[in-house]
Amino acid sequence: MLRIGLLGCGRIGQVHARTVKALDTARIVAVSDAVPAAAEALATRIGAEVRTSDAILAATDIDAVIIGTPTDTHFALIQAAAKTSKAIFCEKPVDMSVDNIRALIATIGDIPFFTAFNRRFDPNFAALQARLRNGEIGAVELIQITSRDPSPPPIGYIKSSGGLFRDMMIHDFDMARFLMGEEFTSLHAVGSALVDPEIGKAGDVDTAAVTLTTASGRICQISNSRRASYGYDQRIEVHGAKGMLRAENILETSVEIATADGFRRAPTLNFFLERYEAAYAAEMKAFIAAVSSNTPPNPSIHDGLRAQILADAATQSRETGQPVTLPA
Repeated sequence: MLRIGLLGCGRIGQVHARTVKALDTARIVAVSDAVPAAAEALATRIGAEVRTSDAILAATDIDAVIIGTPTDTHFALIQAAAKTSKAIFCEKPVDMSVDNIRALIATIGDIPFFTAFNRRFDPNFAALQARLRNGEIGAVELIQITSRDPSPPPIGYIKSSGGLFRDMMIHDFDMARFLMGEEFTSLHAVGSALVDPEIGKAGDVDTAAVTLTTASGRICQISNSRRASYGYDQRIEVHGAKGMLRAENILETSVEIATADGFRRAPTLNFFLERYEAAYAAEMKAFIAAVSSNTPPNPSIHDGLRAQILADAATQSRETGQPVTLPA
């Protein structure tokens, strides 16, 4: 049984704790949080101890750590976990600095590292990718990824998030790579603050689109918005030589009503924790299975690096108005 230490008992830490508690292949030995009451409450619910982060990272009775703390803490925590050769499950982004991620790659060596791009594990997106790789629509020609939040986060969060491309679209950059199966060589981004002028004053955008191109000419288009009046909008369409694969939104129910006024369906699931509940559970199970079987976890820290490179390039392109050539 894999023995896990949980760093961070906030929203996402609680999601991962529930998943592990339901498994017979792993258990959470100890938890920590900057807010002691949050750690105590979660520890009581899952039957774990409360320890400091330093104690968890140094512990000999813990095999792996889940890092669900703010991004600016990741670098030091990963370094400390690597010193005791603990397997690492880290929420995205690994770090806001590409140079820091490269330094971490050198530090961790062969230590198992999982970058938590949960959307790869969404049953619908995973099925689409599997059918794509099975050749059902032939060679990929065009990918369209739509991701729109119901409403923007607080301005305080915006100011520390690193910006829409690093905080929000980074998921879509990883999904684009996951689906395309070929690295992108160029990128062009545009963005505006149309939802809330305060977001623009904070130096960020809330409405953005990015076009990515591969060396063979294949194209991916990504659109993001911090506002969707109709709910959490998460869609993917892949056009290929022999047809199209599409994953639609998940609705509250599948019931549809038809009257003289037309057809009407239920709203979309309105929050990311609900929409990606199955994905969060599946990614944790995949991490535990990989570590337990001594198999390299996937997505790895290298996937975290590539997504961060794309996010930085998109930020640069939006600021300069020019396309960016991506490193090999």
